[in-house]
Amino acid sequence: MRVVFYSYLFVAIGGALGATARFSFNLFLQRDAILPWGTLISNLLGCLLMGVIAQLISSTTWFNDAVIIPDQYRLLFAVGFCGSFTTLSSLLQEINVMLQKNEIFYSFTYFVGTMVGGFACFYIGIMCVRMFLQLQSS
Repeated sequence: MRVVFYSYLFVAIGGALGATARFSFNLFLQRDAILPWGTLISNLLGCLLMGVIAQLISSTTWFNDAVIIPDQYRLLFAVGFCGSFTTLSSLLQEINVMLQKNEIFYSFTYFVGTMVGGFACFYIGIMCVRMFLQLQSS
């Protein structure tokens, strides 16, 4: 019961931090721009961070030896923070606004840039951790 409570607590704290960070990105980066840069950058950075976290979690020998992230920290960063820092609902709402303004090119560019860029950032995060771990083992 206590572990379940802490799991919810870590997700809630991570979610609050991620949502606050995304809101801050939107405030500071969305200054009369055509594309919603705040959401785009938070989605891309969140994918990069998720790639790093995914690779750290899958590298169990390094993970266990380093004793850096227990399961609750995975909940804090991957589920909580990245889950609220990145957002499909904001992406779709912003694309809808662009489509209502008949900005077909910008809405398509934003969608493709987010999807392709998100996958690229996720993969880059994985590769960065792999290279770091290789350097550590050398």
